[in-house]
This record gives sequence, structure tokens and C-alpha cells, in this order.
Amino acid sequence: MIEFQNLVKVYDSGGKQVHALNNINLKISKGEIYGVVGFSGAGKSSLIRCVNYLERPTSGKVIVDGHDLSALSEKEIRRVKKNIGMVFQHFNLLNSKTVYANVAMPLVLEKKPKEEIKKRVYELLEFVGLGDKANAYPDQLSGGQKQRVGIARSLATQPSILLCDEATSALDPQTTSSILQLLRKINEEYNITILMITHEMSVIREICNKVAVMEMGEVIEEGTVFDVFSAPKTKTAQNFVSTVMHDQIPQSIIDMIENNNGANNVFRINFVDQSTGKPLLSQLAKKFDLEVNVLFGNITELQGIPFGNLIVEFQGTQAEINRALTYMETKEISFREVKSHVS
Repeated sequence: MIEFQNLVKVYDSGGKQVHALNNINLKISKGEIYGVVGFSGAGKSSLIRCVNYLERPTSGKVIVDGHDLSALSEKEIRRVKKNIGMVFQHFNLLNSKTVYANVAMPLVLEKKPKEEIKKRVYELLEFVGLGDKANAYPDQLSGGQKQRVGIARSLATQPSILLCDEATSALDPQTTSSILQLLRKINEEYNITILMITHEMSVIREICNKVAVMEMGEVIEEGTVFDVFSAPKTKTAQNFVSTVMHDQIPQSIIDMIENNNGANNVFRINFVDQSTGKPLLSQLAKKFDLEVNVLFGNITELQGIPFGNLIVEFQGTQAEINRALTYMETKEISFREVKSHVS
């Protein structure tokens, strides 16, 4: 549906070249909700704006629904762009126009018949929960309502792709949740592919199927939301994940580990799905001559799958500890030793 091949975007800033995108390779399949997360300046917005050619790539390809945009004429690009809707961070509504007029604008520009426009606009306003706001003006609406108008407008031409550029960052948490529910509804009922750009990992966790982590114009990690959240490989991804998973070890535990001869025999054990309900620690204590001291732990849910981790200290001989670790490996239990520099 959307594919980036060796995508490069370079800006000229006062005679100096700024590399916003460096050799991006990503593929977003039809019907997915795909999230791209990164700090400010990571290149997220440049990436999404290349999809609808608001920004033209310096090199590489953007393929949308089988069309290589770089190989198309301006007229052909406009035809492809009609199939792409976009939701903006600050709504981009015309304050001098009613809600009805704002939603109708793409259809008016396409010179659709008035009755067709009227039917489509009221259908969309009902869909986004604003059926009674057709004659209101944007200044009379809350932030969440304004974003619902923006979403309705983006759906007016019945696109198959929806681009969301920080669509919830200007909203409070409760409103953000309601907007994400609406986007999920759009994805499920209209089978629209959604590409979301955000710096909020909670948004990725709540709605996305897959995620790419960007840093300094590059994709440094990608995969399913479950894989990236449960086992982030890069420091940047780990920092993002920790903001929503709340799995960082408390400072008091870190201090205790650092004062315990360099954190010997302290481990982080991950539990996934059915393993979260199994009495692993009691089994270890019974099978081996060990004392198991639980230092910290939590259990959460990722895309309907239980996921948890425990920080435990094994007390016993090194031989017994090694036997316990081998046993966990045979049971395919994920674990890693916690060192004193952990945070």
C-alpha cells in the first residue's frame, strides 16, 4: 500500500545541507495502522509529507498503491493524492466557514453535485459524532470536536489511506483516547490504511499494529508493536517504551544492586501470554537449592496479550543458579542479567 525505498530528503538551509531522511526503507501493508515515533527533528513529518508529495524526495522512491510517485506526471500525482486523506496537528480548519462547509470543501473542489455533497457531509458528521454541529463554527468547538471535523474532512473523498501528523498532540489525554477510538473505527469499518506520526508512545501502544522508531533521519528499529514494546533493542526505543510500560527499576533498588557487589545474580525475567499465570518462581525455589527474592515487577497488556516482568535476586551457590538459568532456557522463559548501571 505504501512503500519507501532508499528514501532520502535533503533540505538547503542557508547554504547548508540538512539531511532530514537518510535511506528510509519501510513497507506499510493495506489495512494496517502503522506508527512512526521519534523525538522532534527525527524526520517523522518529512517522511509523512513525502507520501502525498507535499515534500518531494531528494532521491529514492515512494510507492503508493503500486504507483511510483517519482515516475508520474503532475496530473497523475494529483489523481493518486485524491486517494490520500490527511489529519493535521492543529486541525487546519477555516474559522470563517461552518463545520458543514469545512467538511464539504474537498468535494466542492472536485465539483461534485450539491445533493451528493450534502449526503456525504451529513453522513460523515454522524460518523464522527458531530451530527448536530453542521452549522457551528470552529471557534465554537472544543479541540476534540475540531479534530473530528478535520477527520471528517479527510474522509470526504473516500480515501484508502489516512495520514495523521501528530493528530492528538494538541489534545488532552481523555480527548486523545476518544480520537484514537474514532481512528480505529475508521480503520475497521472503512478498511483504511492509517500512517500515524507521533512522539507519544502511548498512542502507538493504544492503536497501532506496527511501529518504526526514527532517530536523526533514520529508522533505527521496527516491528510489531508487541515485539518492540516487549523487547526494545535500541536505547531510543527503550526510552520511549519506558514512558508507557513503567518498567524502570526504582532508584532504591538500583542503589541496592550497586551496593551488592556489582549486581551479581539479579535478573529481569519477562513473562508473555500464558506464562504470566504460571508459578515459575515457586517452581525454581522447589527444584533448586535457591532463595528467590522479588525486588520489583509489573504486569500489563499489549494488544490483548498479557506481558510482565520481574526483577529477582537468586541467592544460592553459583552451580544452583546456573542450573536454574538453564531450566528457564529450556522453558523458553526470556531473561537477562541486571547490571549495576541499569536505570
